[in-house]
Amino acid sequence: MMYITQGLKRAVLVNAQGMATIDGDRQQTWQEFADLVAKLAGALQTLGLEENGRVAMLALNSDRHLAYYFATIWAGGIFVPLNTRLAPREIATILTDAGATILVVDDALQEKVPDILAHTQIPQQIIFAGDGEPAADLHHHDELVKAAQPIPDMNRGGDDVALLIYTGGTTGKSKGVMLTHNNAVSNALSILSVMYEGEPWTYLHTAPMFHIADAQWNTGVTMHGGTHVFTQKFVPEEMLTLISQKQITHTALVPTMINMLCNVPDAATYDVSSLRKINFGGSSIAPAVIRRARALFPNCQFLQGYGQTETSPNISMLLDRYNTDEGPYAGKIESAGQPMFAMGVKIFDLNDEEVPTGTVGEIVARGPHVMAGYWNKPEETAYALRRGWMHTGDIGYLDEDGFLFIVDRVKDMIISGGENIYSTEVEAVIYQHTAVAECAVIGIPNKKWGESVHAIVVPKRGHTLTEEEIIAHCREHIAGYKCPRSIDIHLDPLPMSGAGKILKKVLREPFWESKERQIN
Repeated sequence: MMYITQGLKRAVLVNAQGMATIDGDRQQTWQEFADLVAKLAGALQTLGLEENGRVAMLALNSDRHLAYYFATIWAGGIFVPLNTRLAPREIATILTDAGATILVVDDALQEKVPDILAHTQIPQQIIFAGDGEPAADLHHHDELVKAAQPIPDMNRGGDDVALLIYTGGTTGKSKGVMLTHNNAVSNALSILSVMYEGEPWTYLHTAPMFHIADAQWNTGVTMHGGTHVFTQKFVPEEMLTLISQKQITHTALVPTMINMLCNVPDAATYDVSSLRKINFGGSSIAPAVIRRARALFPNCQFLQGYGQTETSPNISMLLDRYNTDEGPYAGKIESAGQPMFAMGVKIFDLNDEEVPTGTVGEIVARGPHVMAGYWNKPEETAYALRRGWMHTGDIGYLDEDGFLFIVDRVKDMIISGGENIYSTEVEAVIYQHTAVAECAVIGIPNKKWGESVHAIVVPKRGHTLTEEEIIAHCREHIAGYKCPRSIDIHLDPLPMSGAGKILKKVLREPFWESKERQIN
C-alpha cells in the first residue's frame, strides 16, 4: 500500500533544513512546510472536512496550492484542483458534482466566487489563500493557520481516492477522474526511475498546477526532497528569467510552451545552463521544434511523456537519446517512447481485439497508474475500462522495438474522400517551415469529399506567410491528398486550454456551427 503523505515525511527525514518551496520572497524548509501542512489539515477539519470530503482549489500556481494539496490528503480528504480558465457556471457544476464543501481561492480568482455560489446548491466554506485583501465573508489563510492546531496524518493510502481531477471539458462534458494514492505514488516512482539522477531537483511549476502534467510533480519532487519553485502562470520571458535566477534544474511543459520559449526574440541571451531535464507531453511535438529547443537549452535532456489524466498520467516515455534525427535512433523521434516499467500497452481494433505489430488502432493501457474510475459515472467507467484496459481514445501503433507512435486523437482524424488523414502528420510538416510559429490542422465540411484539410497558421514575429507558400511547402513533403485545401493566416496566438493545448474544438466551431455533428 502506498501513501502520498509518506513522500512528505521522507522529505523531512532526509532534508529537513533543505529548501522546500520558493514563491517570490516567501521560502520554507521541509520541516517548516510539513508543520504548515499539519496545521492546515487541522484547520480544514475545523471547517467541517470529513473523511473522503472534497476540498476544491481555484488558484494560480503557488506554494499555498502545494500546501493545500498535502493538507487535504493529510486530513483524510480528496483534493479537487480546478481549471482556472473555466467560467463560474462551469466551476459551480464541478463543485456540485464533486460535492466539495470547501473552496480555496487566491487574489486572481476570488472575483469569481459570487457567480460560482449563485449556480451551486452545495454550501461552501471559502478560504482566501492569496496575498491581498479578501472579501469580508472569506476565511483568511493566515488567520486559519494562526488559530489551527496540528493534527496527525489520517494515514489514508492504497486504493483510497486522493485526487479528483476533472477532464474532458474542451471536448465534452467534464468527468471527474478518481486517482488513488497507489496511482499517484506508482506514477511518481515510475517516472523518477528514468529521470532522477540522485540529487535533489529545483523544479519550476510553470505549467498550471491544476493539470495532471504538472500536478504529478507535487508528489514526485516532494518524495526526493527537492525544491518547488513557482510562477503563477506561463510567460516565456519570465520563465527564462526564473531559470537563470533560481538555477532551475527541471520542469514540465507542453510542446506549445517549448515552441513559445524558442520564439522569444532574445532567448539566447538568458543563462539557462542549470536546466538539466524537461519532461514534456500533452500533445505531439514537431521534430523541428525539438531541434530548436536543443539549441536553446544545450545542457538539457528532453523526455517526452505520453499519457492522460486517467493514467496519472504516464503510459510511455521517450528518452532523450531518441530525440534526434541523426544516427541509429533517428526514426524514433516521432514516437512517444516505450511503455513505463509498470504499464502494459496494446493496440486494439474496433472489436477490442489486439492487432499485429505496426497496425494502426486504438491505444489501450493497464497497470497501477490507471484511475479508479470516473466520479459517479459507473457506465462511463465500465466503457473506458472494458476488458480491463484503459481505452485512451488515441490512435497509434507499436513498432517492432516496442516504441509507441501516436498517429492522432480519434476526434482529430480527418476523413476526406474515404482516406484517413492524421492532423499531427500535416502539422509536423508545416512546422518545418522556418517562418511558422504555431499551427493547427482541422477537418472542415466539404460537399464533395465529406471533409477537407484546413490549416490555421501563425507566422513568427517579423515574418510573412501566404496560403500558396504553405501549400507548396506541404506538397514537397507529403501526398497531395493530405495537403491543406485552405489556410487561414492568424497574426494572434491560437486559443489554448489551461493546460497549454491548442483548442481545436474552438477553431472548428465557425465551420461546423450549422451542423448537427462535427463529422461530415
